[in-house]
Amino acid sequence: MRSATEFDLIVYGATGYTGKLVAEYLRRRVAGGLELRWAMAGRNLDKLAVARTEVGAPEDTPLIAADGDDVSSLSAMAGRTKCVLTTVGPYQLYGSGLVAACATRGTDYVDLCGEPAWMAEMIDSYDAKAKASGARIVFSCGFDSIPFDLGVYFLEAEAMQKFGCAMPRVKGRVRRMKGTFSGGTAASLKATLAAAAKDRRVYDRLRDPFALTPGFVGPTQPHGMKPELDAALNVWVGPFVMAAINTRNVHRTNYLLQHAYGRDFVYDEMVITGAGEKGKAIAEAMATEKPMSGDGGPKPGEGPTKVERETGFYDLLFIGEGSDGKTLRVSVKGDMDPGYGSTSKMITESALCLIQDVPSAPGGIWTPGALMAKALTNRLQQYAGLTFALEAA
Repeated sequence: MRSATEFDLIVYGATGYTGKLVAEYLRRRVAGGLELRWAMAGRNLDKLAVARTEVGAPEDTPLIAADGDDVSSLSAMAGRTKCVLTTVGPYQLYGSGLVAACATRGTDYVDLCGEPAWMAEMIDSYDAKAKASGARIVFSCGFDSIPFDLGVYFLEAEAMQKFGCAMPRVKGRVRRMKGTFSGGTAASLKATLAAAAKDRRVYDRLRDPFALTPGFVGPTQPHGMKPELDAALNVWVGPFVMAAINTRNVHRTNYLLQHAYGRDFVYDEMVITGAGEKGKAIAEAMATEKPMSGDGGPKPGEGPTKVERETGFYDLLFIGEGSDGKTLRVSVKGDMDPGYGSTSKMITESALCLIQDVPSAPGGIWTPGALMAKALTNRLQQYAGLTFALEAA
C-alpha cells in the first residue's frame, strides 16, 4: 500500500448510480467524524461536479478526470491515492487497465466484480506484480460476494472454537430477500455470456468451481442448478443466480488461507422456496427462469428509489456439517436491498478496512475473507447494517 499519497481513497465511477451511493455514504461517514482524504473520479469533470452536489459532498471535494480507455490517466489516478474504489463495470470491458495500473503502482483496489473468468485472467496476469508492488487487489466487495464469503468464514471460525475442527461441508441458503440485483450485475452477466460464446477458455472457467484457485482442484461440487429437497431443513431449494461467483470466491478464500476449511471442502448455495408441493413448484419454476437475461430490470446507471433501497433486506443461512454428524448454523443479515443499498456500504467499508485496519497486509489479489475477514466483519456490523450470528440447530 502507498503511504505518502495525496488521497486515502478515490471513488472511480462516482457519476454512476452505485458510485453516487458510495460517495453519499462516504460523505455521511466523514460528517460523522471519519478522517479521510477522498476524491471523486470519472470521465467528465462537469458530470462529477453535478454528482458532488447531488450527494451533498462539500464543494471542495476534489474531482479527478480518468478514463478507462486512457491508460496514462488511470496510472496517474492510481499514483495519487492509497486505494481506488471502482464501480465501473462490466469489469471485463472496462476494468483491466485499472487493475494493471494499481498492481504496477502499489495502489490498493476494490471493486464489485462478479465475473469469475475475468478475475481468473487478472489473477494470472497481475497477482505476482501486485505481490511485488504491495498492492492489495480485492474483487467482489458487494453482495457478491461479501455476505457469503464472510458468512462461511464466520461459520468455520465458530466451528474451530466449538469443535476444534473445520466443517468440510457447508450449505449456503438464501432464506429471505427483498430487492433487486444491480443493472451492473446484469450487464456483467451478459458480457460474460457473450465472451464465453466466443472463447472456449472463458466457457471452461465459468464451469469450473475452482477457476480462482490456480493449481488446486478439490472434490466434486454440487452444481445447484436443479430443485431439490434439502434434508437438513426439510424444505425445497432452487438455484441461486449469484452462486456461480460466490462459490468461486469462497473456494479462493479457502485456498488463500492454506485450506483452513480443508482440502476436501464442499460448498453450494441455493434459495429456500418452502415446504411441500408449493415449495417444490416454486423451486422448479426458479430452475427454468433466467432473471437477468432479458431486457427488463435496471440498466447500468439506474436503480431503485431511496424507499425501495431502505425497505430491502436479506437473510442468509449457513449450515456446517461435520463428518462425525456435528452441525453448526450461522446467519448473515443485511438491513437494505442487496444490490444497491447494502452493496454501496459494503464496498466502502472494504476500502476503509484495507487502508485503516490492515495497512501492513501483503500485496496480491485477495478475497475479502482471506485478507481481512475479522476486521471487515466488525466494520460491517458496526457501520453497514450487517449482523453475523450463531443459530440453534
